[in-house]
Amino acid sequence: MTIPPALTTRHLKEFLLAACFLQGLGAGLERLGSLDGVVPVISYLALLALLSGGLVASAYIRSAPLRWTTALLLSASAFFYYAYEKVTSDFLTYDAFINMLNAASFADDAVSQNLRAILIVGVSALILLAALGMESRHRPRVPAWLLAMAPWLAVCLLALVLFVRGGEGARAQPATFTPLAYLALAAYEATADSGPRHDVALPQHGAIPSRDIVLIIDESISGQYLDINDPAGVPTPLSKAYPGVAIHNYGLAVAINNCSAGSNVTLRFGGTRENYSHIISTMPSIWQYARKAGYRTVYIDAQRTGGAFQNLMNQDERRSIDEFLQFDGVPVQQRDIATAHSLVTHINDGIPQFILINKVGAHFPVHDKFPDAFMRYRPVLPRGHFPPLSDTGDRYGFDGSRQDWVRYRNSYRDTLLWNVGEFFRIVLQGADLAKATLIYTSDHGQNLHERGDGGRNTHCSIDPVPEEGVVPLVVLEGARVRTH
Repeated sequence: MTIPPALTTRHLKEFLLAACFLQGLGAGLERLGSLDGVVPVISYLALLALLSGGLVASAYIRSAPLRWTTALLLSASAFFYYAYEKVTSDFLTYDAFINMLNAASFADDAVSQNLRAILIVGVSALILLAALGMESRHRPRVPAWLLAMAPWLAVCLLALVLFVRGGEGARAQPATFTPLAYLALAAYEATADSGPRHDVALPQHGAIPSRDIVLIIDESISGQYLDINDPAGVPTPLSKAYPGVAIHNYGLAVAINNCSAGSNVTLRFGGTRENYSHIISTMPSIWQYARKAGYRTVYIDAQRTGGAFQNLMNQDERRSIDEFLQFDGVPVQQRDIATAHSLVTHINDGIPQFILINKVGAHFPVHDKFPDAFMRYRPVLPRGHFPPLSDTGDRYGFDGSRQDWVRYRNSYRDTLLWNVGEFFRIVLQGADLAKATLIYTSDHGQNLHERGDGGRNTHCSIDPVPEEGVVPLVVLEGARVRTH
């Protein structure tokens, strides 16, 4: 059967709209199958019908400029949703959306890592843009103002459902509205928790500081992969004895979050489950406490360059940092080593300082984060493709198969030999730790798929395995240093 060309042209908009709805059919049927009881099914279908109606209404907005503007915004929202789903094979939850916002400074790297997937979903977004924006020969008997308002009423409705249900309720609903509703909810939470940053209320007691305090936050280090927690772990100087140095290993600790931003910002501002947002928005930073105690504040960031902020740092926080150090022009593979030498210099300079360090550590891609001389564990992932990348990259040479994970874990261990083992060798041999206390941990652990589960994700999962939250916790200090 052949469709007449005139009929095809006349109904092209409707055909494209139908194709867009069919794209979500599988997820909708899966969602229905997971619901237990009449009330949840009716609730889901009612919300789906209202949101779908809002999407259809946006396609028939009378004003062409308004219709195309709305179509562009909705298509961009859907593109964001499709891209996340394509790259991670997971539903975009509210927590995942917030993590994406917090990682906005890595957007360029994320594009380079997932360009192929982004281009594929871009086609779907363009089809949606055409379906919503193009002129229609049909005019629904609906007031023009209601057509114009319908998509935004749909966003508000979904945001209200999310608010009532604690961020849940968007699964298998139209992708056009989910990121926008998440954004509205995030804006509300930010406004509700915002306020002036408090000064430190605690009075200063005691003598002027005479030693350094150093907080070393490594990147993507699983505590169980180090020899201090497992005899078969990667050898490090932390398991050895050094004259005049006390090394206190607190074993396997639990990370605050399985994503970098959440862990780092909480380490800098504090926070609990009950008042996390309020504390990081309004309470004093660790830099303010250090200054009040009489310390000079130093931030060493080995991950970013060019003065770029990360992990929710902003200019207001930056004003409490006396020295902001990055390693422009230093190869990624050498930045943790440069950090170690810089730390030795700071500890030995005789100035009492609070120093916070963000190391390069062992974030994906781990292919090229170690020199050939440290390739103790083999076979490894293909090398030579990722030297300039700190924490993202495409998936060249790694498809998530069982054998790929063997190579990944070997590359990960070799990276630990270099970025943890060599780092601490330099510090322990060069720094006078009688003048310092060092606290070493990581932002989160890693799921290296030793359970045999599928996938390519290592952390930031919406349903994390325990390994994503397992980190080291070690304190190093001069044996004669008194702690309070």
